[in-house]
Amino acid sequence: MPTAINSDIIELSSQDKTQKFANKILKEIKVGDIIFLYGEMGVGKTTFVKYLINQLQKRNKLKLTEVTSPTFSLLNEYQINEIKINHYDLFRLKSTDELKNLDLFADSSTTITVVEWPQIIKDKPKKLIELTFKYANDYKKRSVQIKGLDL
Repeated sequence: MPTAINSDIIELSSQDKTQKFANKILKEIKVGDIIFLYGEMGVGKTTFVKYLINQLQKRNKLKLTEVTSPTFSLLNEYQINEIKINHYDLFRLKSTDELKNLDLFADSSTTITVVEWPQIIKDKPKKLIELTFKYANDYKKRSVQIKGLDL
């Protein structure tokens, strides 16, 4: 996979390419990072998170867990040794008042925060990685655009 520069578009039309992209992102992110995932339903946001979490588990010689969308629970937490990954899905939220109880950015000292459907968040963190997943015209090809990180 070629090196990507902030704002480049990377083609992700296969599971293999999505997995390789997640591995590249994992090499660059660190505890305290916040990642917003944008894109239509079914475009690959949760699949990306699955590969990200499972690769971190592999690196730490841990059993791979099932990674599912937290659409109904709003948050799935994954403890990988000293790192916690908070995976949020804000699709069902209707108002910014509903964000108050989530403490999205409260603990960054041991946490990587990944947020699907972050459009409802008005006050974005200053240091932020944004990944925008898109379908091509035929819906068979997908891509991702990176903002806030150079690979």
